[in-house]
Amino acid sequence: MKAVKRLPTYLRDMQMEIEGYSRDYGLDFFPIVYEVLDYKTMNEIASYGGFPTRYPHWRFGMDYEQLAKGYEWGMSKIYEMVINTNPAYAYLLEGNSLVDQKTVMAHVTGHVDFFKNNYFFSKTNRKMIDGMANHASLIRRHMEHHGVEQVENFIDVCLSLENLIDPMSPYIVRQAASEEGEQGEQAPAEEVPKLQAKQYMDKYINPPDYLEEQRKRREDEKKRRKKKFPEERQRDVLLFLLDNAPLENWQRDCLEVVRDEAYYFAPQAMTKIMNEGWATYWHSKIMTEKALSAAEVVDYADACSGILATQPGRLNPYKLGVELFRHIESRWDKGQFGKEWEECDSMVAKRDWDRRLGLGRGKIFEVRKLYNDVTFLDEFFTLEFCLDQKFYTFGFNDRSGNWEIVSREFKQVKEQLLRSLTNRGQPFIYVEDANFENRGELLLYHAHEGVDLDIAQARDTLENLYKVWTKPVNVLTKIDNKGKILRFDESGHSDRSAEYPES
Repeated sequence: MKAVKRLPTYLRDMQMEIEGYSRDYGLDFFPIVYEVLDYKTMNEIASYGGFPTRYPHWRFGMDYEQLAKGYEWGMSKIYEMVINTNPAYAYLLEGNSLVDQKTVMAHVTGHVDFFKNNYFFSKTNRKMIDGMANHASLIRRHMEHHGVEQVENFIDVCLSLENLIDPMSPYIVRQAASEEGEQGEQAPAEEVPKLQAKQYMDKYINPPDYLEEQRKRREDEKKRRKKKFPEERQRDVLLFLLDNAPLENWQRDCLEVVRDEAYYFAPQAMTKIMNEGWATYWHSKIMTEKALSAAEVVDYADACSGILATQPGRLNPYKLGVELFRHIESRWDKGQFGKEWEECDSMVAKRDWDRRLGLGRGKIFEVRKLYNDVTFLDEFFTLEFCLDQKFYTFGFNDRSGNWEIVSREFKQVKEQLLRSLTNRGQPFIYVEDANFENRGELLLYHAHEGVDLDIAQARDTLENLYKVWTKPVNVLTKIDNKGKILRFDESGHSDRSAEYPES
């Protein structure tokens, strides 16, 4: 990789100017270190996810080829990159106009403010540049010892499973419930429910033999559950594999690297709309109110039109995010919230509603701190916003062979939007049983949320899980509203009907 070019004086002065405006607006961000890159180096670092050093793998080369061809053919261009570290590192593309560089710097201050203050980034490694470098050194050592092809092939397997984590686990404190009390005393025997009856009728309504039989049955069921491993469903499948799969040390290191990086990038996937919307909101505010000269307005407007353009059938996170932040600010400025607002049924009254409260700026800072994309849209994507922005649902028409508008009804639009964002659009998969049918097989459970598994992807996942678990792997799911177990073993893929528990 070529040496990066440090910031020249005129860009450093521009940075100080833009960051001064940002702080005046109330943004609070880590120190930002800018580096100027030519387009080849920019594409190279972009292919590594914004990090100068990553572990060696063929997918980074593939990503580089895509980015390079997109730039050379005029189909795409990277204006900026910024990574979530302290200090934050951001990259400027050599040859951009001064208006572009100024816009990028304003955009970056929004991103870094979001990284620093949003709750879902609070558990991330702020020294991840060092972490990535350590991962790279570890993987290279294993490649030298075990061979490039063997290690790279296993990393392929790990990468196909990287979504099988629990992205919410860093924010949850779990404490296993003990069967014994705090002092270690034996928990009291569980009482069997009894039917209410007068005292003289009790032995007839609640026969002692029957109650004893029920009590023993409950104890047997309790013991059986205690023998089940794991006792409760585990959502972090990768962690379960690290702890229990028969892995060699180098394989465990590879899987741990993939899992660690998956957790680092998870908040970015969980807040893509908010993060880009917040940065776009502030670069727009800073540029139009402070930083632009009259001679730069047309160039700035031309650049922004590309950023906020929405292609048919595709969701633009920049556009949706910035418009929703503006909508929230306008609502809280005008007092369009609370009991009185919610109970108003007149669209005309709501359109002209203005209590002149001026609470919008404080509200969007609060939202930036506490929400992720799902909660952001669930709470603030309103009927008025949906109609104003002309949202609709779309689907594939088998008869015409085209993607078509299915509905403009608000409830359906919001439901489809939230479904596409929940769990980053991935199915909820849990470890159900690591000794399925007492044969040491792995059973996963798919929490069906109204959408069937993609069978082709499910089979690929099972096949790769088999390479890690080394014994047959199963997943319990629901297909066409019927319970089914998909299985992979040394003979290949198979499936069979099964009872599907809804909880």
